[in-house]
Amino acid sequence: MDIRGSIPQGPGQAPPRAVASEELPVPLPYEGVWRFTAPALDSSVPQARHAVRDLLRRRGVPVADDVLHGLLLIVSELVTNTVRHAALLSPEVAVEVAVDPHWVRVAVEDDHPYRPKALESTQGRTGGRGLLLVKTITQEAGGVCDVEHTASGGKIIWAALPLRGPGPVI
Repeated sequence: MDIRGSIPQGPGQAPPRAVASEELPVPLPYEGVWRFTAPALDSSVPQARHAVRDLLRRRGVPVADDVLHGLLLIVSELVTNTVRHAALLSPEVAVEVAVDPHWVRVAVEDDHPYRPKALESTQGRTGGRGLLLVKTITQEAGGVCDVEHTASGGKIIWAALPLRGPGPVI
């Protein structure tokens, strides 16, 4: 499987061009796409975070420690948002992890049609800034994130981070 170049984009992207089989690079042992589901319950938040962490460790993904910590925080925030705001219409949350030689992408999908927006930070307000945190972590790592509708009317919120984090600033 060659997913190079496709990780940062969302599901609406054009498929990769076809190449002759002799041109295909041999995938690295940690490349792939994995998906799991969990009930939209508070207990699923740490379970999803641990599942992603354990998957990346088992597969030997060479992800930098700071990128891993940011990625796990993103998973926690996105699953928490689904549990808090979408559970009524989406009793199950799906988490997908995709890895290629350069990127790791996490996506959380639910069946609720509302497409959330990141709130700006305001003094005295607690909560409601999870997506702002996701955007900030993603940008600081040199990655990209987005929210997209699914064909079934739900949404996918995803973030893709480079495995090594941002390069040196010149």
